[in-house]
Parts: sequence; C-alpha cells; structure tokens
Amino acid sequence: MEEIQIITPEELKKKLEQGEKLELVDVREEEEVAHGMIPGAKHLRMGDIPANLDYFDKEKEYIFICRSSARSGNVCYYLQEQGYKVRNMTGGMLAWQGEVK
Repeated sequence: MEEIQIITPEELKKKLEQGEKLELVDVREEEEVAHGMIPGAKHLRMGDIPANLDYFDKEKEYIFICRSSARSGNVCYYLQEQGYKVRNMTGGMLAWQGEVK
C-alpha cells in the first residue's frame, strides 16, 4: 500500500492565510461539524464517500479532515487506491488552531 501524503494543521493554516485555493473535505459526522469546520471545507461524511466519487476530480488534490486524522486517513487510502490525489491533515480538528465557522 502506497504511503499517504500528509499536511500538518500549521502548514494548512499557512496555505489558507496565503490565499491558496485548496480542496478541503471534512469527513466527520453531522454532530461533529456542528461544532465548527475549517472555512471553505466541504462536508462529506466518510460513509457517503463511495457513493459520491463523481464529486472528485482526479486532476485535483484533496485534503481530508476528521476529528483526529484516523477516519480521514482511511478515506485517503480508499481514494488513493481509486487513483485520486489525496492528503491527510495530521491530528485532525483536535490539532487545528485556526479559524472555524
């Protein structure tokens, strides 16, 4: 199994502050995202990803986020096997120090 690329919360925050256009996908459950998401992230529950593969573009890179980075890591492995460019945010929202909406 190929290793998953990662991004730290600090690296992600810096990229967002510099105005980079990133594809962020939060895979947590409804009650979790109610406490706040990184601005600009799309919410797509982990369990809904297989049914929504048409949302993803193989030319783009997606950064996946969950509470602690375990679920988003699983999503990354799954999508990488399907040929998508993915990156997992280490530490998840527990480690995120930036803005939430």
